[in-house]
Amino acid sequence: MDTIFALASARGKSGVAVIRISGPRAHAVARAMAGSLPPMREAGLRMLRDGAGERLDSALVLCFAQGASFTGEDVAELMVHGSLATVAAIERCLAQDHGLRMAQPGEFTRRALDNGQMDLTQVEALSDLLEAETESQRRQALRVLDGAIGKVVAQWRAHLIKAAALVETAIDFVEEDVGNFDDMILDELRAVQSGLRAELAGQRARERVQTGFEVALVGPVNAGKSSLLNALAGREAAITSDIAGTTRDVLEVRMDVGGYAVTFLDTAGLRDMAEQVEAIGIARGKARAEQADLRIILQPVNDISTGIEAGPQDIVVRSKADLGQGGDGGISVVTGQGLDWLLDEITSRLSAMTARDGVTIRQRHAQAMQQAEAALSDAIDKISQDDYIAELVAADIRTAMTALDSLIGVVDVEDVLGDIFSSFCIGK
Repeated sequence: MDTIFALASARGKSGVAVIRISGPRAHAVARAMAGSLPPMREAGLRMLRDGAGERLDSALVLCFAQGASFTGEDVAELMVHGSLATVAAIERCLAQDHGLRMAQPGEFTRRALDNGQMDLTQVEALSDLLEAETESQRRQALRVLDGAIGKVVAQWRAHLIKAAALVETAIDFVEEDVGNFDDMILDELRAVQSGLRAELAGQRARERVQTGFEVALVGPVNAGKSSLLNALAGREAAITSDIAGTTRDVLEVRMDVGGYAVTFLDTAGLRDMAEQVEAIGIARGKARAEQADLRIILQPVNDISTGIEAGPQDIVVRSKADLGQGGDGGISVVTGQGLDWLLDEITSRLSAMTARDGVTIRQRHAQAMQQAEAALSDAIDKISQDDYIAELVAADIRTAMTALDSLIGVVDVEDVLGDIFSSFCIGK
């Protein structure tokens, strides 16, 4: 196994730069540069020197033993002054004087996966944490990084192992009177099935925390949708005018609302008498609004109806409240009336969507759980019959276990690793 190194902190001028070394020669190389090493997991100040004995920089040296490091290998970290010249000199020493190889993107994390320090869901969570833009994304990624999914899968797997053992007992002792285990097997399988269904029920909302929610602004022409978008964004993101039909396509603006990543969609104003190009924009806006997680329906105070049927998840507000009595929920981008209330209401609705307990957050997780749930449903249906073939039930249980193993990366992971690690920086 090669010993690799890379800059683990951001490249560029900084107060401190961290250079990570991992592999079987990590400690020997660090000792050769520093003269001596501090005790494991204790930082020590050392003067680093190159192969010719020339001073490179004073550094804090921190070492981790195999099995007790991020990668699971011997690791040394050199915390040096963060000038470009200093980092370049140390990297040159590691490569030329000691023959180490520069790490590839995500290679440190790949070694952590290979060495059992992390499972696949934790690798994904680390990627999500590095990309987190909002507080909700940070919290969710950190929870999965702590191993929440692996713990849940371990519980499900324990039930399935017990069920499989009971089925195998029935098969092995079919000619002996050892009793009927059907109720016990069903209890184990249904416990996992109910857990999978509960997890899948909140999957879409948790996935949206990472990818971002879509909130569509809809309403008749000149309802103030573009003006509201500009007010929420704090900039002139959309063109506004008194001319009906100014907005002809869906305009997207992404922002942080109450700790959630939200993309606001400014859609074309709805009206029956529209020329061809505007009609296309209206159709596109309707389609996007129907797919959005939340709709804000704007109705100007001087109009009696929006012509839109509001659903239970929609927020209906009276816009242009500065022109008349807006009443409850009235907003005005001119005076600022109601804007804080609207943002709070959006945050409340999104919080309610994510209130379900659960830990899985990616579409890949959902697909694995759906496969497991389908296999368990088949097994339960078979057992519910008076005369079933135990070998077929055992096969269904194995299928469910394989699906759960793929969820945490025990099997069938190579096809997804490339996509995951391509988003990592070299130092991870």
